[in-house]
Parts: sequence; structure tokens; C-alpha cells
Amino acid sequence: MLSHVFIGVSNFERALAFYGPLMEALGIAPRIFDRTRPWAGWQAPGQARPLFLIGAPYDGEAHAPGNGQMTALLAPDRAAVDRAHTLALAHGGRCAGAPGLRPHYHADYYGAYFHDPDGNKLCVVCHAAADVG
Repeated sequence: MLSHVFIGVSNFERALAFYGPLMEALGIAPRIFDRTRPWAGWQAPGQARPLFLIGAPYDGEAHAPGNGQMTALLAPDRAAVDRAHTLALAHGGRCAGAPGLRPHYHADYYGAYFHDPDGNKLCVVCHAAADVG
């Protein structure tokens, strides 16, 4: 359904320090990196799309996060949601909802919400039932 998602940032190095560990924790591999533009992108291994990109706004204007916009990243399991939330907060993110079930979406929706250092809202979510162990 999606080709790519681009998140505008005001400080590329700070954003890279935030998103790099987050993508790694979710198993999303780096694909594009260019400090001169500046932009960076990641994708799921073995898939050409969708891409997740960060960078300076194309028009050269200052970045401003939109109210009501959110990008949700898929996690392979609930433990990855927990790890991603912890990493996000450790790298300058701000909590917007601790990891947990959100049964008002559906019985197995396990998600966490946070803002990146620029104020962009993100969610990391697992839709699978709890691991049986």
C-alpha cells in the first residue's frame, strides 16, 4: 500500500542517533545514507518497499511536525515494542503512551507511542497474540 514515508527533521545528526538504534531494534535495515543532502532511509530486509526516510525538508524551510500525524512501525513481537520504546526514550524521545495492550483497537494490539526529538509522533506496534512460552 505504501511506497515510502518521509519524516522531516531539523537536526539530521540528532535524528540519525535517534532513528538508527530504533530501526536496528525492529530489524529494519539501512538502505540510503547521504549527509550532504541530508537524508537516510531504511527498509525491511529482502523488500524494495516501503522505505522509511528521514531528512531535511525538501523545500529548505524549517521542519514543523504536524498535529494529528503519526507513523506506525510494525514490530515482530511485543518484546520488540518494549525495546523500541526504551531506545526511543534513551535517545531523546518523549513518551506519548507506554507499551501495552490497546484492546479498544483489537484484542492483540500491543503498542507504544512516543515523539522523536523533533516532535514527530511515532508508534511501534505488534498485532500478534502474546508469545506462548
